[in-house]
Amino acid sequence: MKSKLLLTILFALPLAFASCSKKDGTANNGASDDYPLKDCVVSGEPLGSMGEPYVLEHEGTTVKFCCKNCLPKFNKDPDSYVAKVKGS
Repeated sequence: MKSKLLLTILFALPLAFASCSKKDGTANNGASDDYPLKDCVVSGEPLGSMGEPYVLEHEGTTVKFCCKNCLPKFNKDPDSYVAKVKGS
């Protein structure tokens, strides 16, 4: 019984960390790519200030948020936030 539990933990642990990655599978704070903004388009907080930024691909445009909690506000008016990314 203990060995089954140990095996379950050993296999589940990497999956637990993988689930913390971004929706599109990326994990980047904006420092090494060509993303034009340093701050969240919704909150204005610096990207990376709340851990790894949450990354979303919206109709072909990459949008980065300081955290996943900004997503509901983005979804209310995505075009205005995408315009911020494209206009920078």
